[in-house]
Amino acid sequence: MSDRVEILVGTKKGAFILESDAQRRQWRTRGPFCESWPIHHVVRASDGTLYAAGGNAWYGPSVFRSDDDGATWSQSSSGMTYGDDEPKITTIWNLTPSADGKTIYAGVEPAGLFRSDDRGETWVHVAGLREHPSRPEWQPGAGGLILHSIALDPDDRDHLWVGISSVGTFETTDGGKAWATRNKGVRADFNPGPPPDFGQCVHKLLADPTDATRLIQQNHCGVYRSDDNGASWTEITNNLPSDFGFPMGVHPSHPETMWVIPHTGPGEGRHMIDGHAAVWRSRDRGDTWAQLDSGLPTENAYVTVLREAMGVDRLDPAGVYFGTSTGQVFGSPDEGDHWQLLADFLPDVWSVEAAVVGD
Repeated sequence: MSDRVEILVGTKKGAFILESDAQRRQWRTRGPFCESWPIHHVVRASDGTLYAAGGNAWYGPSVFRSDDDGATWSQSSSGMTYGDDEPKITTIWNLTPSADGKTIYAGVEPAGLFRSDDRGETWVHVAGLREHPSRPEWQPGAGGLILHSIALDPDDRDHLWVGISSVGTFETTDGGKAWATRNKGVRADFNPGPPPDFGQCVHKLLADPTDATRLIQQNHCGVYRSDDNGASWTEITNNLPSDFGFPMGVHPSHPETMWVIPHTGPGEGRHMIDGHAAVWRSRDRGDTWAQLDSGLPTENAYVTVLREAMGVDRLDPAGVYFGTSTGQVFGSPDEGDHWQLLADFLPDVWSVEAAVVGD
């Protein structure tokens, strides 16, 4: 059996799939899929099913599903509502399947969490999160009040974390009935006074794939790691050229290796620093970082890489991929040492995920 690699790309105008063999040297592009809807996230569950999610204020939210590798798609938003007298859901920002593929979580705007146990046919609101006492004080970030990150404990189906902009990180250990803020040690420089219990602006949150007690996050105000389920955080921005950025990735089997893409700050354009495209990699869980740019444009690349637009495959060495606000997708087959342009002239890239598929 041979492996092929798929890069699942969500864009402003539909979903696309980039394909290669395990050598990851030549790529072809399929799409657009999902009727060219605005697609914020595309994932492949462990059972092989493809899911894509998105929407906007005009269309509303929806989840697309394909059981035949993108040849055909079904669509459903059944149950994706807070109720008649509550705010209308405009779009879905994140889809996260459980390890067995039987449950799918969706993070939406305005911020909330939904769950499906029937492969996306119907959705149930995980109401405990929006019942948290802090909710009346939740404030949106520049991109809106969005739940964009979902991290699952593979050993405990009732244990998960979510990241909300600009509210922070929350944890539940009972399947979503009760939630606790998990922001201790995270800066919130845009607020006067000491860091609050909530109100931090997490940009991306990931769990260590080998140890779910360990988390990492790219924040509006730095990069952080936690070794205690998010109860406390240690800043690991260290020698990075900026404390601002959106995406991050973690190695699937060697989680001491991680990747981030620093950007200029909110007042400076939120793009690659000095127009120099680069990914920064740590081999020691963020104690030190190294700049990687071989094969990337190092001049006049004033592009943005959004929070979902970085993916890592599980081959050895791991492949790392990212997409830009101007429609390019770059990939590295050797964990960031060397890069190549995989696709160009796509619509604005909103998400990138990597999947290894056995033929």
